[in-house]
Amino acid sequence: MRKVNSATMGNVFEKLFKSLFGKKEMRILMVGLDAAGKTTILYKLKLGEIVTTIPTIGFNVETVEYKNISFTVWDVGGQDKIRPLWRHYFQNTQGLIFVVDSNDRERVNEAREELTRMLAEDELRDAVLLVFVNKQDLPNAMNAAEITDKLGLHSLRQRNWYIQATCATSGDGLYEGLDWLSNQLKNQK
Repeated sequence: MRKVNSATMGNVFEKLFKSLFGKKEMRILMVGLDAAGKTTILYKLKLGEIVTTIPTIGFNVETVEYKNISFTVWDVGGQDKIRPLWRHYFQNTQGLIFVVDSNDRERVNEAREELTRMLAEDELRDAVLLVFVNKQDLPNAMNAAEITDKLGLHSLRQRNWYIQATCATSGDGLYEGLDWLSNQLKNQK
């Protein structure tokens, strides 16, 4: 008769318990052009309040707990001179949140170019894409359908993507986006 190590059995039960009831973790990279609202979104999700922001040079990282999922959200600065640094954050990213200023009609093509460039990166091939169409409270904001068209999202055949109209300052749409991300995580094996 073989003696079973109780520590090993404990580990088995702990892993089983965590898989059934424990928190899942998801690494999220949030990018977009400068002034799209990334940092405001991050801290609205984390703190539930609006914070005064300055342009992000480098990154902010926070853990956001939602529906038994621990989202580690990396908010990376969007100024054109630091966009080449985005690639250093790609590894192990499961979800990409691309934030678009829906009121910035002049730069929507630039946003499309950056998104297209990023999605071509091998390290992001398995990452799901959530597009936040932010600043929907502004009177001249483009809607989600218009942004879908301008970003060429319908041409993304090999990637799960979702677009969500948001207003970072009120929080509208943010949790709907996280709901979609959490469902994507549950569907991953």
